[in-house]
Amino acid sequence: MSKTISPEAVLAALSQVQEPELHKDLVSLNMIRDLQIEGDRVSFTIVLTTPACPLKGSIEQAARQAVMGVPGVKTVDIKMDASVPHDGRLRGLLSLPVRNAIAVASGKGGVGKSTISVNLAVALAQSGARVGLLDADIYGPNIPTMMGIREIPGAKDNKLIPAEAYGVKLMSMGFLVKPGQPLIWRGPMLHSAIRQFLADVEWGELDYLIIDLPPGTGDAALSLAQTLPLSGVVIVTIPQSVSLEDASRGLSMFQTLEVPILGVVENMRGEFFGAGGGEDLARIAKVPFLGAVPMEASVRVSGDSGQPAVVAHPESPAAQALRAIAEQVAARLSVEAMRQNNAPTINVV
Repeated sequence: MSKTISPEAVLAALSQVQEPELHKDLVSLNMIRDLQIEGDRVSFTIVLTTPACPLKGSIEQAARQAVMGVPGVKTVDIKMDASVPHDGRLRGLLSLPVRNAIAVASGKGGVGKSTISVNLAVALAQSGARVGLLDADIYGPNIPTMMGIREIPGAKDNKLIPAEAYGVKLMSMGFLVKPGQPLIWRGPMLHSAIRQFLADVEWGELDYLIIDLPPGTGDAALSLAQTLPLSGVVIVTIPQSVSLEDASRGLSMFQTLEVPILGVVENMRGEFFGAGGGEDLARIAKVPFLGAVPMEASVRVSGDSGQPAVVAHPESPAAQALRAIAEQVAARLSVEAMRQNNAPTINVV
C-alpha cells in the first residue's frame, strides 16, 4: 500500500528551496499556490514576483527536486506564474493603476538612453509583463520612430488612448506636434505636460511604466520626481570619461531626490568608446551595475527602422545584453517591493 502524501510534507520540502534574489524560502514568501495531491502526483504553482525573473529555471528545478524527495511522490507538475508586487507609494496616485514606475536617465545626450528605454520596455513585455512607455523627453521625442508608430488612436472619455507596439503601450509628445516643430517650454509648462501624460492617458493596468527622461538634470527630472514617487531610476552612460562625469551628476541628483538607484547601464561598449567606465561609476557610487551593451550597428539600424533590437535581432550580443538588463531591473524592483510585504497569499487546495 502506497504511503499517503500530505500537504504538510510537500510544503516542508518546498520550505528548503530558497528564492535566490530575496534570500528566503518559497513557502515563507507565500509563492506556492494551488497545491494539489492526487495519489503519487503532486502539482502546484510557483508565483514569482516578476515574469522576467532571471532565475526562473533554477527555481523550478530546485522545487521539483525537493518535492521528488518526499516519500511516495513519483510525478511533480509545476506551473510557473508571476504577480508583480505593487510599489505601495503609487497606490491611488493620480488614479494610476501602475505597479512600478521606472525612470531611465542620463547626464548628457547621445548615450543611447532612448534605445535602452525602448528595449527595456519591449523585453519586459516579451516576458509577459504589462508595460507602458512614456516618452518624457519633451525636447526630442524620438521614441515613436524607434517603435515604428506614427500616431495614437485618439481619445475616449476625455482621456488619450496610447499607441501600442510589441506589447507596449506608448505615449509621446511626438504624437501631438507636427514633425520638425520646435518645442520651447518653461518649467511650469513642462510640469503640466508630464502630469497630463500620467493622469490624462488611459494606461490601464501596468506592471511597469518605463519613463524616458530628457538628458541632464533639468526641470523634467525634477517635475517627474515631484509628480510621481518613482520606484527607481536606471542611469545610462557610455564608457567615455565626459559621459561618466555627467552621468555621475545625474545619479547624484536622483540620490538627493531620494529616488532608488536601480543601477547603471554602460551602453556602446567596444573599441570606439572603450569599456569598464560604467562599472567604475557603479562601484564608486556604491550602486548596482546592471550590465553593458556592446556597440553594434544593428542596434542603430533597428531603432531607425522602428524595430527594437530585441525584436529585430534577438540573438545578437546586444539584444541578449538588453534582455539581461531588463531581468536585472525587474529583479531589483521585486526585492524592493517584497520589502514592503506585498507578497501574494498562499492557496492550498
